[in-house]
Amino acid sequence: MWIDTHCHLNAHEFGGDSRAIARRAQELGVGMIVIPAVARANFDVVRGLAADLPNASYALGIHPIYVPQATDDDLAELRRQVEASLADPNFVAIGEIGLDFFIPMLCEPAMRDKQERFLREQLRIARDFDLPVLAHVRRSQDQVLKHVRQIRPAGGVAHAFNGSFQQAKAFIDAGFHLGFGGAMTFTRALQIRRLAADLPLESIVLETDAPDISPAWVHPGRNSPEQLPAIGAALAAMRGLDADAVRAATHASALATMPRLTALLG
Repeated sequence: MWIDTHCHLNAHEFGGDSRAIARRAQELGVGMIVIPAVARANFDVVRGLAADLPNASYALGIHPIYVPQATDDDLAELRRQVEASLADPNFVAIGEIGLDFFIPMLCEPAMRDKQERFLREQLRIARDFDLPVLAHVRRSQDQVLKHVRQIRPAGGVAHAFNGSFQQAKAFIDAGFHLGFGGAMTFTRALQIRRLAADLPLESIVLETDAPDISPAWVHPGRNSPEQLPAIGAALAAMRGLDADAVRAATHASALATMPRLTALLG
């Protein structure tokens, strides 16, 4: 089955359609959707949504875009909730966490420092509980890698990867898989397409980042986990493979990077 390793199914853009969308995605062969939290305020939301759906799981973390308003108590609460959630089979990772050096406000010195402090603490939580991370690496691949190498969490996914081949190898060497989705379906996205076509297939996982990063045939509309099989087929075409081969390989890679999914999927 297809696994969407990163989908914000609780986003307001889905309105009240999240459950119906997940069901339709399942009918199309999407057997699992990983829903990452972005802030303390939606920890319970993603947990509840995963509990309601047969093809969903969740991650807990504080997204770099939400770091400006986050507090140290939010980090302490994350640690508490992670420990309490270990008994929940739907809980599979720490995320979405990372660094964002694209948004100007987040690039100001004080906010860069705060982002890095929050990333380091969340990587420690992941390491302490032997959990993988879903890492936001926008314009920040090298900086995220620096902290990953120092703290050494239990692997994870470099989400929406758009770095160099050298950076890709460094993430792979650090025990990470690389997340690819709708961006690689645009013919003008030459670097991402080269990465998707040439990196070892076993290093790749598929994701939608829905409602964002729509594939070419949906852009500029709302993305959805229903698009994952077509995104996978696009990757297969780039690599000259059968879609079933890509589905099997990316399924295995998702289980390798998030081992707790194995129990959910039997």
